[in-house]
Amino acid sequence: MITINRQYAAYGRTIAAKVSERLGIPDYDKDFVKKTVAESGYDLDAITRDGEDITSKNRFVNAIMNIAVGSYPDYVKKIYEAEKEVILDLAKSPCIIVGRCANHVLQEAGIPSFDVFCYGDLEKRKAHAAELDEAQGKDISKYIEQRDTYRNNFYKTFAGTDIDDCTRYTICLDTCTISPDVCADIIVRLVTE
Repeated sequence: MITINRQYAAYGRTIAAKVSERLGIPDYDKDFVKKTVAESGYDLDAITRDGEDITSKNRFVNAIMNIAVGSYPDYVKKIYEAEKEVILDLAKSPCIIVGRCANHVLQEAGIPSFDVFCYGDLEKRKAHAAELDEAQGKDISKYIEQRDTYRNNFYKTFAGTDIDDCTRYTICLDTCTISPDVCADIIVRLVTE
């Protein structure tokens, strides 16, 4: 099992695809969403929008009310629980899972995994984000900050720590300094030795 968490536009998806190709095992990112739709009964838009993002507003409300994770809106909990079930099901055979607190879910279940965190320089991530064209006309810097914040909120909510806590990972890679190809080579070498 390989998990990859990442900052937005830090090439996590790209590296997962390269490692998948080199090892001959599947990688799950966008396909993961389809599996979660089937598991949860929520529609594709809800899973895509809320399956890895928790807004600061949701965390703020919970902080004020001093409410535990279990008190998030029912659909957020259900999406996470559905994602958790999909992760545990996928863990029955070798694969790569991008995001979704997969490293935490596997650690909690006692399933060994090789866990990667991808991060990088903001200016380089901005250039890559522009190539991805997901910001839909929004300011790229603000969009990256928002996506990073939502991912961190999601991770912190369900894993209890920041997404970039290096103690949660086998290796952290500066994917804007080390090319995605070399990052994939490093991961493949480490998991096969």
